[in-house]
Amino acid sequence: MKVRIKGNSIRMRITKTEVSQFCKTGYIQEETQFINSTFTYALISQADALEMTATFEDNKLIIVLPLGSIEDWENSKKVGFSHSISLTDGKKLSLLVEKDFTCLEDRGEDESENYPNPKLQH
Repeated sequence: MKVRIKGNSIRMRITKTEVSQFCKTGYIQEETQFINSTFTYALISQADALEMTATFEDNKLIIVLPLGSIEDWENSKKVGFSHSISLTDGKKLSLLVEKDFTCLEDRGEDESENYPNPKLQH
């Protein structure tokens, strides 16, 4: 699972294995360890969630998806989910969760768990 944060935008990309696990269990999590703390990021599905949302507490970022929205996501061509949340100061928090595709150019990373990039398909 990869997380990219820029300003008020959070993008989470997940591999085939992680999509499969998430669709079966409704939960996946990763951790990044620092000298003085651990940053945890997780994706969960909840039956009572009405829309995609995010929270950050105790060094843990959690993105929540409604349970009904992920049914058969693993086997579908649906790339992912996006949502924009209005914040109290008038700003917005943009969320994006998507399947992780292989890069168009080789970056020297292990991409064996990524989805084939549709731009490379003929």
